[in-house]
Amino acid sequence: MKKHGTHPSLGGLLYMAVALLLSGYFAFAAVQGDYGVLRQVQIRAEAETLTLERDRLAEEMLRMSNLTTRLSDRYLDLDLLDEQVRDVLGYVRADEVVIR
Repeated sequence: MKKHGTHPSLGGLLYMAVALLLSGYFAFAAVQGDYGVLRQVQIRAEAETLTLERDRLAEEMLRMSNLTTRLSDRYLDLDLLDEQVRDVLGYVRADEVVIR
């Protein structure tokens, strides 16, 4: 007589092995894949860094725009012009003392 159920069938083992491999693959892809959890965290951090840099550059652009306007033909800020001449050209009046 044959005994049933003493050895698992080969088809059942193969089915379980494939199911285990597929679930492992999908779990790995969900965590470390191109659209996985770790990649989403990295994208959010990069977006925050780029947002901070964008804000810093916008402030710098406003500052440069202000300086440009103050040195334009329509509006001339003599104090700023004097500061730029001293800084760029090294201009010093005769009655001034320079300390370095």
